[in-house]
Amino acid sequence: MDMTAVVKTEHFDVLIVGAGISGIGGAYHMTHQMPGSSYVVLEAEETFGGTWWTHTYPGIRSDSDLHTFGYRFKAWVGAPIATADEILKYMGDVIEENDLAPHIRYKHRIARALWSSKDALWTIEATRTDTGEQFRFTCNFLWMCQGYYRHSEGYTPEWKGMESYKGRIAHPERWPADLDYKGKNVVVIGSGATAATVVPAMAEDVAHITMLQRSPTYFRAGRNAIEIAETLRELQIDETWIHEITRRKILHDQSVFAKRTFEEPEKVRDELLAGVRAHLGPDYDIDTHFTPSYRPWRQRLAFVPDGDLFKGIASGKASVVTDEIETFTETGLKLKSGQQLDADIVVTATGFNLCPLGDIAFSIDGKALDFHDTVTYRGMMFTGVPNMIWVFGYFRASWTLRADLVADFVCKLMKHMRSKNARQVNVALRPEDKDMPLLDWIDSDNFNPGYMLRGMHLLPRRGDKPEWMHTQDYWSEKDEIPATNLDDAAFVYA
Repeated sequence: MDMTAVVKTEHFDVLIVGAGISGIGGAYHMTHQMPGSSYVVLEAEETFGGTWWTHTYPGIRSDSDLHTFGYRFKAWVGAPIATADEILKYMGDVIEENDLAPHIRYKHRIARALWSSKDALWTIEATRTDTGEQFRFTCNFLWMCQGYYRHSEGYTPEWKGMESYKGRIAHPERWPADLDYKGKNVVVIGSGATAATVVPAMAEDVAHITMLQRSPTYFRAGRNAIEIAETLRELQIDETWIHEITRRKILHDQSVFAKRTFEEPEKVRDELLAGVRAHLGPDYDIDTHFTPSYRPWRQRLAFVPDGDLFKGIASGKASVVTDEIETFTETGLKLKSGQQLDADIVVTATGFNLCPLGDIAFSIDGKALDFHDTVTYRGMMFTGVPNMIWVFGYFRASWTLRADLVADFVCKLMKHMRSKNARQVNVALRPEDKDMPLLDWIDSDNFNPGYMLRGMHLLPRRGDKPEWMHTQDYWSEKDEIPATNLDDAAFVYA
């Protein structure tokens, strides 16, 4: 980037990258926990929302309940599984109620982030996406809230014969605004939460829709309501109390369930499959289409509100095929079994590309940062990367639970730095960590979705001690992170 055209450099105490669920939460916590500190939020899109703004595919909704995916500081009122529009309204209310809008700059795409130990500053180079105008910002602390995947393109495998297909191919991550699927035959490739959302949302309008999966996924079906919240509303309890009590109830139940998937996986598996069978009946081939080869929770477990996916299948408007693609043809797909699936439209719900640093070129004192060379401190800070916090949420619990925990941690850390008159903080392996084995970011025996396995080389390393890994365990971290000793030898101040 040629920065000679830059008119001025603006300085802030903290620069937040991204105005999605984590970034808006970060702005709230800066406002309330760090009054008097200056901060700015830079967002590449034209408005806030992140995933909930960029994703426009049919039926787009949360796959976590909003009592825990919502912020701890703002009550969620409504059905627990919410549409993108409902989530955007909720985030908009947070912005308005806390006067966060003046701190947010939209259409600012960051190209580079440069750390100088001499100045104890980050320099951020950004471009206005609409005008091409270039900007430079400096900040004492960088708060990475940009998410973990590339918004501009989803992951689509290269299948043989794709160029010969005469129909339309659409990826949910960049849904074509002009895609008319009314009365058409549609094949959705994939079996995760996105496919489970798209299939029932399109089923009513298409001629037929087929979910084509290489292997089955676990689903939990249930009513899109939380009984305890409904009861408390009947008793006219204040919504803030309802929010907190419901959150605690859900988190307790999730903790019990997650523990059971490790301690009695076969029993949990049988319960999940019984839930599917209840919707599809005793004659449906559950073994082929809904019985995964892995134990529950080794991949994300999708919730099906009100059983809508299964209702679509039971009605005959939707079906599931478990097979692999041999080749695309002019009219659809030929499968390895020899079966031909004709389709006017193919939807590739095949996941996304991991992008842990938001396609920003990082350098530390003039040397390009290779994130994989660093070791993570609780999945928030990284060896050799000063004055930076990174938000990566949970797989088995809501993302926002960790965003709130990390926000408390960074505010506490910045206050601690002030008390020590320190301008920078880094994390470093301690003498007792010298011979610690360095492993992949996450244990693939514990959690192994395709996007993680494809992108492991992009992620930092972990150790075999809790403080040098992202444990994915909210129920431990909710106590451990707030209790962090900021004078531990792992923290190096200057």
